[in-house]
Amino acid sequence: MVELFGRSLTRRQIGERAGMLSQFAGVRLMTLGDGVERGIRMLEFRTGTGLRFTVLVDRALDIADCEYRGQSIGWHSPTGFRHPGLHEYEGENGLAWARSFSGLLVTCGLDHILGPQETPADSYNYPGKKSIKHSLHGRIGTIPARLTGYGESWNGEHCVLWAEGIVQQSAVFGEDLHLLRRIEADLGGNEIRIRDRVVNHGFRRTPHMYFYHINIGHPVLDQGSRYLAPIEDVAWAAHAGEAYRQQEIGYRVAPAPQVGFREQVWQHRLAANAAGEQPVALVNDRIGLGLMVVTRQDQLPCLYQWQNFQPGEYVLGIEPSTHHVLGDLAARERGEMIWLEHGEERPYQATFKVLDGAAEIAAAEDLITGIARQPSEDFPPPSGLFPQLEGRS
Repeated sequence: MVELFGRSLTRRQIGERAGMLSQFAGVRLMTLGDGVERGIRMLEFRTGTGLRFTVLVDRALDIADCEYRGQSIGWHSPTGFRHPGLHEYEGENGLAWARSFSGLLVTCGLDHILGPQETPADSYNYPGKKSIKHSLHGRIGTIPARLTGYGESWNGEHCVLWAEGIVQQSAVFGEDLHLLRRIEADLGGNEIRIRDRVVNHGFRRTPHMYFYHINIGHPVLDQGSRYLAPIEDVAWAAHAGEAYRQQEIGYRVAPAPQVGFREQVWQHRLAANAAGEQPVALVNDRIGLGLMVVTRQDQLPCLYQWQNFQPGEYVLGIEPSTHHVLGDLAARERGEMIWLEHGEERPYQATFKVLDGAAEIAAAEDLITGIARQPSEDFPPPSGLFPQLEGRS
């Protein structure tokens, strides 16, 4: 049975009430036609509950818009959803990534994450290539996918809306990594499921790093919105030291937009439940709306929290990661880099759940605090502890 419009309906009953499912739900392919977005293929998902989100086929099958009953959840930056053909990966000393940065989900990797760095290229065995210059957060987010399928699939009385594709990050004398992504949402449901596999399609030992840059905007983000996570330790803060309290904005409660705000980033160490899951949420009690993100500790053991409360760029990021914020070179030095041989792969999964109303927000908070209670102070002193990431090289 499918829960729609306050009723439990069978597949037959749904068919009796509409000539096509697209009357109130489904997956539709379209192409954007103007400005910097011109030519981008986009899939629109509607679940029938008021959850609507779009998937950018030509930008790694990342999620652009996300809204629930007319209330926005996903963040739109001033850049728009820029066509990848306009992207200059190595521009601005590796920071041009920010000119294509927008949407609820921006995938980072596949062989590098975090800030621009130059790393050894010896694993590619090419004399003319001694090193590789990486830009901010890697290449994958601006590579078009090969769309392998999308639509609605019924299994008895249950219907799943889905899309699949392959994103290839490849070079001669370099990496040949493939991201195989499946996105699902249930008809009558309020959650989005991401199921990824990163595969080394090439024949050279290749480094792999990965994280989800999940960006939540207004009105879920607003003055008084609360950040909830099962935090065992605050390991690091980019603004630690004399600047830690200078803006008088901590990690737990969001302010209104702040003129002159300087971004803040933390790395938290999270506890997990018995199933190995790590739920994190941003909730707005005033409007009764939130978003909870659930990932697995064995896949994405590190979590960054990003706050950019500048007017016009107002956003909070939930960022589960394979590696510490220390970066690419540190991962190699510490023996934590993930090295993939030919045919080896890594699975990742993330679930985005809309929290509709005070009861669902309270249930999510109980779930999170039942795993671990986060620090009650707004400015917990960073410990500087980065536990060894085991079995990764």
